[in-house]
Amino acid sequence: MEELIQLKEIKKYFPWKKQKYVKAVDGVSISVNKRDIFGLVGESGSGKTTLGRVILRLIEPTSGSVFFNGREISKIKKIDKTLRKKMQIVFQDPYSSLHPRKKIKDIIGSGLRTHHMVKNEVELIEKIERFLNLVGMGKEHLYRYPHELSGGQRQRIAIARALILNPEFVVLDEPTSSLDVSVQAEILNLLKKLREELNLTYIFITHDLFLTRIITEKIAIMYLGKIMEYGDTERVFRNPMHPYTRALFSVIPRLDAKMRSKKIILQGEIPSPVNPPLGCRFHTRCINKIGAVCEKTSPDLKEIEDNHFVACHLYH
Repeated sequence: MEELIQLKEIKKYFPWKKQKYVKAVDGVSISVNKRDIFGLVGESGSGKTTLGRVILRLIEPTSGSVFFNGREISKIKKIDKTLRKKMQIVFQDPYSSLHPRKKIKDIIGSGLRTHHMVKNEVELIEKIERFLNLVGMGKEHLYRYPHELSGGQRQRIAIARALILNPEFVVLDEPTSSLDVSVQAEILNLLKKLREELNLTYIFITHDLFLTRIITEKIAIMYLGKIMEYGDTERVFRNPMHPYTRALFSVIPRLDAKMRSKKIILQGEIPSPVNPPLGCRFHTRCINKIGAVCEKTSPDLKEIEDNHFVACHLYH
């Protein structure tokens, strides 16, 4: 498989009080292949949204390298328009990500105007109508405002706005979390369909493990700015290895009583990213801690089985 995104030791520290820093992302190295749907999963505050925005250069990394199609983009002073078109984002909340005073045609078409991708108004409207049809809407929505649409329709507009620039790569930042369950399924099916039709690559950011298993092919589990485990989605779900992953998976609702596992209730609070624990980030809450090595040494990601990596001293 050909790599589209490669991250090498990405760190993002935000300044805090008295020369301290919030270590939102702290040494992440992963790769995303072309046409993959790559799931980035973790609790609130794990750093997944920050990582997604660093990849797109919406925020600058503190250190490390981001490669897009083999080109290092983290060292470029300013992303040019050609590259910017290739990387887009769909935000979590369609209620706040769409301008309330703009008509749908202006929201979707603004990127086409900015990048000079249409010659006249007729071509603009034709292209907008095509992408409205792609996301399951029609020309009757062109002159409406966001408040006249449902939550699911708004998210379809946000998707159309991102895709109309013909990107190769899209970050989906919890795109269904504010929607009803029935609408979530429609949006997930739409995203899958568009991936096939437009040869897209996604990073799907979420805290919902159930949705992750439905839509992704690869998955990375984040905790306090670090990757705990990553690999092929089904492989990780069938055989979760990191104690944190096992704890997360143990509370996934299952209809089949035979498939239910004993819930692992994590003790204590998530430590502060301003002052994260030394050694393994998870050792303060881990029921499998094996002593001083976990408290003093941060484990590297190690390939335990084919396309299945774990950062845990239990496997070193």
